Amino acid sequence: MFITFEGIDGSGKSTQAKALVAALEAAGKPCIWTREPGGSTGAEAIRKLLVEGDPDRWSAETELLLFNAARRDHLEKTIEPALARGAVVVCDRYVDSTRVYQGVARADLREVVDLIHKTMIKREADLTFIIDIDPETSLTRGLARKSGEDRFEDMGLDFQKRLRAGFLDLAAQYPDRCHVIDGAQNVQAVERAIWAAYQGALS
Repeated sequence: MFITFEGIDGSGKSTQAKALVAALEAAGKPCIWTREPGGSTGAEAIRKLLVEGDPDRWSAETELLLFNAARRDHLEKTIEPALARGAVVVCDRYVDSTRVYQGVARADLREVVDLIHKTMIKREADLTFIIDIDPETSLTRGLARKSGEDRFEDMGLDFQKRLRAGFLDLAAQYPDRCHVIDGAQNVQAVERAIWAAYQGALS
């Protein structure tokens, strides 16, 4: 099973992705945690280009190509081998982020995003959790991390609002795959909601 976590910057999706991995391991299921951009040696090198530096460093079109180069390497080196050996793959971001960030919030490139994905990547997630949270709260959280990977947070609050709208629209487009989880709850409540949705997907 290929499970992805999505949401705006600072939504808590990374924390929840790792919590799901811990719960799966406790249940005796072989699984791996990975992330995008990144997740393989080549993709991690491209990650630095994308998440660090000035917000105007790349156009949306260039970002789109860089993300897909990283994703193809990630797919070949990490995702597909893990699925082939029977592991559950839990990924922090995947193509839905590209659909929203470059396809909607940064530019009107959704058709191009889907065309490249269909041509070069060809794999969708089986189950996607979208952690939904107020953009002002998430932006404060994201900037407070001071991770050095703040390029998208530095695009400002209006950008985060467009991202949130894009993710909610995406959830409506793919209701069988996407589950919107209220990220304003406490961490344990979010974990329980995700586990319940996961169990429901299995059944």
